[in-house]
Amino acid sequence: MKFYIIFGSATFRRASRRIVKTQFIPVEGKLRGIPDGALIGMIQEKEEILDGGGIEVLEDNPSHSDWESEPELLSDLSCPAFVESGAESQPAVHTQKPFPVVRASQSETASVCSGSLDGVEYALRKEKGIVKMTVPRTLAFCYLSLLWQRETITLADLLRFVEEDHIPYINAFQHFPEEMKLYGRDKGIFAIESWPNYEDIYKKIIEVATFLDLPRFPDITEDCYLHPNILCMKYLMEVNLPDEMHDLTCHVVKVTGMGEVDFLTFDPIAKKAKTVKYDVQAVAVIVVVLKLLFLLDDNLEWSLSNIAEKYNEKNEEDKPWFDFRKWYQVMKKAIDEKKQTWEEARAKYLWKSEKPLYHSAIDRSVVYKRREMVVSLQKQFSTLVDSTPTVEKKSPSSFQFSWTKEGSDRTCFHGHSLQGVLKQKGQSLTTKNSLYWLSTQKFCKSYCKHVTTYEESNFSLSYQFILNLFSFLLRIKTSLLHEEVSLIEKRLFKAKYSTTKKKSSRSRKARKC
Repeated sequence: MKFYIIFGSATFRRASRRIVKTQFIPVEGKLRGIPDGALIGMIQEKEEILDGGGIEVLEDNPSHSDWESEPELLSDLSCPAFVESGAESQPAVHTQKPFPVVRASQSETASVCSGSLDGVEYALRKEKGIVKMTVPRTLAFCYLSLLWQRETITLADLLRFVEEDHIPYINAFQHFPEEMKLYGRDKGIFAIESWPNYEDIYKKIIEVATFLDLPRFPDITEDCYLHPNILCMKYLMEVNLPDEMHDLTCHVVKVTGMGEVDFLTFDPIAKKAKTVKYDVQAVAVIVVVLKLLFLLDDNLEWSLSNIAEKYNEKNEEDKPWFDFRKWYQVMKKAIDEKKQTWEEARAKYLWKSEKPLYHSAIDRSVVYKRREMVVSLQKQFSTLVDSTPTVEKKSPSSFQFSWTKEGSDRTCFHGHSLQGVLKQKGQSLTTKNSLYWLSTQKFCKSYCKHVTTYEESNFSLSYQFILNLFSFLLRIKTSLLHEEVSLIEKRLFKAKYSTTKKKSSRSRKARKC
């Protein structure tokens, strides 16, 4: 009886009620079983392999054996000889054996002793061009399936669900059924000691899709959740910004061409296979719109806030104007509380699993005793430090903030007007602010790993706050969001970048002369 557990490209095998083929040699009047691996070079024998390293039973008399061949009784470092009950009473080696003799290849023998065949292969040196399935790559593979189905979930939300324990990732083996126990080197495959990183998973998404040679994914159209127009509305609601800003974000998406199907659709077989960071791109569009409206230079946004504050005091019954200063105060308080809760949750997270892993039966008792001691100490310290009852786990949600709750003392800015920062020009509205500063004057060269660099000291405090706010929501680095903002500005202000490029080329020619 065999069990096959599919883990990506890895196949774990567990043999039940079988023993590995052994060579019997007399030692001081007793018979000792030695695995084939120990007799290589001494005995050359043709081995028959079924199913790519399977097991062939030469004697089918399973009723005589009450053995349960559990790999947990085998050590990872060595393969101890099998001790056979009733071996002394057997007069000769060729008489009837109490156990079925099993033929197995050397790799199969190693797999039984050290956990699984894949556990041995994963420990070997990585070969070029071969992608071995890991837990992070499994997460990337899951996102590819969600992207193929065009589900209403972004990569940032998927990774956040992992952090909140809605998706098994760290110590995922605890959720395995009883017949899928881990032994030996299999421990290294599932031993995760860090949270998934956005950029790392993003690279693995492209790596897995390219390796599998997947075709072009279904089109991302305007009615799809991952389209920037829909995601911009979602994140405007998330950070408590006015609904009227959505018209401006849609205009930026249209001008830059980021809403086109070919730009948004993932095609792994293209020359430069890359998928769009849909959530990061949508947030970057909002940052660009905020710069268009308020400039974010630590000066203009506060002047416009003074005008909005005076108007709201005089016209309390009318639709209030958006006050950037008041919004900043509300959001800073909310984000600081959220960060504190997040940091406390990370500090209290139990990295050790409830079902500890062990390499062999020798280690089992020691590991379980240590685990019991840790659990008892944790209970004692938790009663001393924090007497408050534990909060129940909330159901997964795409939104981290809720601004429309009844009884909340926080101001909701969704219905506020942008008349204080817009002016009528003909039949259309334009921004009162006519200035704009570029986040990046010069991009890195093509062979560089990054698009641009980000140093907080070079930018205004308002711009830093906006980037830090969105970076925390997506659990990404601030530099990654800054790069995306710079790329959108490059598309939006093509003329500006082309003139600077011409000037730099002219100066080079002048130097040569």
